[in-house]
Amino acid sequence: MRTHSDGSAERPVMSGWLRRLARLFGDARGMSAVEFALATPIVMALVAPVGDLGIAFAQQIQVQQAAQAGAQYALLHGFNSTNISSAVTAATTLGVSASPAPSQSCGCPTGTAITTATCGTNCSNGEVAGSYVTINAQVSYTPVVPYSFFGSSTTLAAQATVRVQ
Repeated sequence: MRTHSDGSAERPVMSGWLRRLARLFGDARGMSAVEFALATPIVMALVAPVGDLGIAFAQQIQVQQAAQAGAQYALLHGFNSTNISSAVTAATTLGVSASPAPSQSCGCPTGTAITTATCGTNCSNGEVAGSYVTINAQVSYTPVVPYSFFGSSTTLAAQATVRVQ
């Protein structure tokens, strides 16, 4: 390194454009705008799927409630496939379908399942086999943002079973 006669270090001479470039890198004005521009896509990439998942869960709850509305109709009015289907579709504005159609069967309750049995016969627990109605509800859900692992849409489905008299 070269020094002056007074002992101070000699600075290399910068051309005009190098000085301006050095000042530009040292200037902090506009840094917030740059940070915002870099961070916004990342935040949106995280927020959009969370919002989409929330919408899907809300619609799944509505589909479950539609199946339960069909079960409530069957409980109060007995088995009538057409009327039960109407109760399912009228329970929400999502366009829920009662598919597959409501069905009636006889069986014996065994914990969390219903074992098929002939109506009127005695079950292993001593109860008489009862008549059960199974109601299904489903709707197609299309995500707001397309995701490769979901495909273009998915089916939200629910099922309810109720014992009728």
